[in-house]
Amino acid sequence: MGQLRFGPSDLPQAETFEQATAELRHRGYSACEIGFVGSFWLDYDEAADLRAAAEAADVFLSVHAPLAAFMGHADDGKKFKMALGMLDHTAGLAKAAGAEIVVFHPGFLLGRERDAAIDAVVEQLGRLRERLAAKERLVPFGVEVMGRVRDLGTADDVIEIAHRMDGWVRPVIDFAHLHATSDGAFTDAEAFAAVLEGADAVIEPGAPFHIHFSDIQFANRNETKHLPYGEGTLRAEPLGEALAQFERPATVISESPDEDSHQAIQAALHAGLATGA
Repeated sequence: MGQLRFGPSDLPQAETFEQATAELRHRGYSACEIGFVGSFWLDYDEAADLRAAAEAADVFLSVHAPLAAFMGHADDGKKFKMALGMLDHTAGLAKAAGAEIVVFHPGFLLGRERDAAIDAVVEQLGRLRERLAAKERLVPFGVEVMGRVRDLGTADDVIEIAHRMDGWVRPVIDFAHLHATSDGAFTDAEAFAAVLEGADAVIEPGAPFHIHFSDIQFANRNETKHLPYGEGTLRAEPLGEALAQFERPATVISESPDEDSHQAIQAALHAGLATGA
């Protein structure tokens, strides 16, 4: 396969970005996803400083947009306009920080049939794309697989959205969410590879898979919380085996709650890659 990059879903605590990215490398990581889930804690000057530190340390960055910043609203009212503005601002900060991709959630069915909800997401993403292009902020976006069985955001949903956005939007495959909604079905390399094959078909050549991973607790095919690695039933070795079947590079972001889990997942991924090679 292409190069595998791995890292956590937050920067280590440090006084400077240089120290934080150096600590990432010290821990063996080459990627990190920063999030604006709670607030926009970064300004443009700070984003430029983060970019310089990440590039010097050879750490690939990705950015998670605010949870309310989803497309596919039922109308063009206040919530849609706020989401549009948040995604616009997120894209500006992501570009300043040199991020590889902006991750966002696909939204909700809102009482609609699935096809109608996807149509709304695609239409509103088209308007966002025009806005970002006009401001020279058209960074790659990634729509994430969600963890509730009856919501918008299955693997098929996000692959279809990416397909219809002609390469600008990529699927972000969250295998913890998939494990939850499938009632724990992701136990072998074939299950992982089948989803990666669908994503591979709609991602432009050379661009990496962007993957979220952690052990997961679920009930009634809905996620309940991320677990320390080993406390649930999702394992990383089969993901490594599956990734070995593709020439595409991959970035895997651990959303686990502790450092020991990050390290264990990274080791298991490499073990799986060696087995699948």
